[in-house]
Amino acid sequence: MTERDAAPGAHPGKGSRARPATAPLAERMRPRSLDELVGQPRLLAPDSPLRRALEAGRPYSMILWGPPGCGKTSLARMLADVAAFPFRALSAVLAGLPEVRRVLAEAEARLAEEGPTVLFVDEVHRFNKVQQDAFLPWIENGTVVFVGATTENPSFELNAALLSRCRVHVLDPLDEEAILVALRRALNDPRGLGEQALEVEDAALQALARAADGDLRRALTLLEIAAEQTPPGGRIDLAALAPVLADRTRRFDKGGEQFYDQISALHKCVRSSLPDAALYWLVRMLDGGCDPAYLARRITRMAVEDIGLADPRALTLALQAWDAWNRLGSPEGELALAQAVLYLASTAKSNAAYAAFKAARADVERHGTQAVPLHLRNAPTALMRELGYGRGYVYDHDVEGGVALGQTGFPEALGERVYYRPVDRGLERKIAEKLALLRKARAQEGKGKA
Repeated sequence: MTERDAAPGAHPGKGSRARPATAPLAERMRPRSLDELVGQPRLLAPDSPLRRALEAGRPYSMILWGPPGCGKTSLARMLADVAAFPFRALSAVLAGLPEVRRVLAEAEARLAEEGPTVLFVDEVHRFNKVQQDAFLPWIENGTVVFVGATTENPSFELNAALLSRCRVHVLDPLDEEAILVALRRALNDPRGLGEQALEVEDAALQALARAADGDLRRALTLLEIAAEQTPPGGRIDLAALAPVLADRTRRFDKGGEQFYDQISALHKCVRSSLPDAALYWLVRMLDGGCDPAYLARRITRMAVEDIGLADPRALTLALQAWDAWNRLGSPEGELALAQAVLYLASTAKSNAAYAAFKAARADVERHGTQAVPLHLRNAPTALMRELGYGRGYVYDHDVEGGVALGQTGFPEALGERVYYRPVDRGLERKIAEKLALLRKARAQEGKGKA
């Protein structure tokens, strides 16, 4: 928890926060005005509701949803500045309910003299329902202007009561151009590295922006590390950056919304017969640290859900790729997963088996426990035979054509059903022709008996 370190009347653009030179570069270079906050043109457009509220000094309770390093904390601090309200910050990772209650009590005590407290809660999705509910009365009575920051989808992670009292603003990931603007500012600003008079070649600056992967905090940290290894007035080039960027990784959330968005993209690209795009998303997930065993399981699901009997080889190949990865491990086994994804995305598609399974399951749930018809029952004992078990059953291999056309298979209460409707693609085209002939022959057989 941190106390606001600016005068209550400070406003953006007036140098409201003087941070010590020992603070990290990312902290020293926090934006002092809306114009310094890079990469959010949609959210902070001149006529946007948020910008109008900020410029009018009328902040409201909100949830800021966006990836790491996109400006959520900086924006929250500006809210306090523009309204000249006290600012308090909590981290949901570190704070518990007692600390939350203490901060709320302090906000109530100074409400009359200093106005509402802008209460910033970082990683608000880490709070459970009870902790989230603790804020509700204080938001309602105006004691606090609640600003929650989260990298997770608020629809899933925050309770409805809190969401109903806050506006949700979505912050976009920063592109390389926005990060370059901030890096150049840090190189020239006295708050940052301006006094070191460093020279950074354009290619090195672009490499830093690219390595940040949309996270400005990461970009500034990488720049600071490179600067620490360079004497004042020195030059930072690609060679100097090589050890700094050696261990960088892309953004990936193993279990958050970004994770499920990417597996959704992979699955849908396979379904849409887009092999190159499917391969891209597979590599993105592997690069981000996704468990290849999870991907192998999902690839196998794609084979049975979206390809099915249009190409039965797809399931075999998916299982073989899974087995190859189990035998080889990473990274060698990942090539087998890539091969499976490319094949699945390129071959014929059908969800007929998947749809048939769901239709059959719906009938089972709807109609309960129906008795097996007597002619389909097994009759291993004399008593069972006397009771009619197996009576009337025709052994298909003993009839001409190998199919007993007059034989039914469903419980009497259901009548005959059609769940499986093959598509006119791949092997299912042949299956559809065969089933159509059988149904026609059964219909004729029924007419003959009638």
